[in-house]
Amino acid sequence: MMRRIAVLDAPTNLGLRPPTSTSVPGCGKAPGALRDHDLLARLGARDAGCLTAPRYDPGDWRPGDGVCHAREISGYSTALADRIGAIIDRGEFPLVLGGDCSVLLGSALAMHRLGEAVGGRIGLVFVDGHSDFRHPGNASYVGAAAGEDLALVTGRGQADLAAIEGRRPYFRDIDVVVLGIRAQDEYRLDLQAAGIITRPVPALRAEGAARSAQWAHEQLADCAGYWVHIDVDVLDPAVMPAVDAPDPGGIAFAELEILLAGLVDTPHCLGVELTVFDPDYDPDGAYAAEIVNTVVAGLAPVVAPDAVAPRLLPSPPQSTDSGSSTFGRSVPGPPASRRSVPGSSDSGSSVSGTASGPSGYGTRASGPADAPGRAEEPVS
Repeated sequence: MMRRIAVLDAPTNLGLRPPTSTSVPGCGKAPGALRDHDLLARLGARDAGCLTAPRYDPGDWRPGDGVCHAREISGYSTALADRIGAIIDRGEFPLVLGGDCSVLLGSALAMHRLGEAVGGRIGLVFVDGHSDFRHPGNASYVGAAAGEDLALVTGRGQADLAAIEGRRPYFRDIDVVVLGIRAQDEYRLDLQAAGIITRPVPALRAEGAARSAQWAHEQLADCAGYWVHIDVDVLDPAVMPAVDAPDPGGIAFAELEILLAGLVDTPHCLGVELTVFDPDYDPDGAYAAEIVNTVVAGLAPVVAPDAVAPRLLPSPPQSTDSGSSTFGRSVPGPPASRRSVPGSSDSGSSVSGTASGPSGYGTRASGPADAPGRAEEPVS
């Protein structure tokens, strides 16, 4: 039977730095811009509503203060996890429209709760142009959660974000697959040392998007299911410049469509989130239209008449640092990584090189910054 998609808006921009001193990141407008291109109707999806984010206000945040907006992001992540859990409890497939990459914290919390409820581990397929793996262990300070989300959801960083409800980590390192980072990502050696497997763009292209999706399935075979994170900056800025930190060397829309279709064409895929599209850099809506076309085609396997309902199986025993589950309801189906923040850049391969030098709140340590409000220098 087909799986119904439920679209949930998560228009948060709390994880990014201010693009200018008088403006805020525009990615909070992304859900509305995508809906304007008939996304829900074309998917035949249920409207799961909008979770309004707290007000964006860095206030007197300064480097060394920890993650900016941490309290607000923590509360928002808990509420987002509740909403995602409710969608899954209905037997539906959540499509979360971000927002910046800090939405991953809410999704990760939801997946950890679910894993506890079914007695298994939930994995993560992290499709992103940057590794978002900056944390206090590899950077002089942290600041913008959207550049630290993969580190946070794997248990690195301050407890109010990395250990909500006493759960830490939300995803184990061995249960994470990173796809689409640039070959010279700043934290590629850190990922390798952690045991997080990666397939950067050159390898993804060499193997092909379809085979890369299958490879990701195989890497997470021991998990009860997995969540998919997609940051549209995985796309090359030649085709998708409307992001906060565009870096050359990305993939094409056709490759993203094939990759997405391969990742969701299994009952073990539990949901997808889409992040970092910024309509402020898309005045005529052309990029929003391209994203919608790609998402609709990529999610076609989910709504196919022969699609199989989720099958969440217990994983091998493990020791985790987790709190109590808040799902409390039956699991659907039959049983059977702005972000421009200090030292952040989405990486990927196990190649040589390592990050060096501090970077400021909402800044990346590397990568071009040729659009307004995307400067990479530290915020003073």
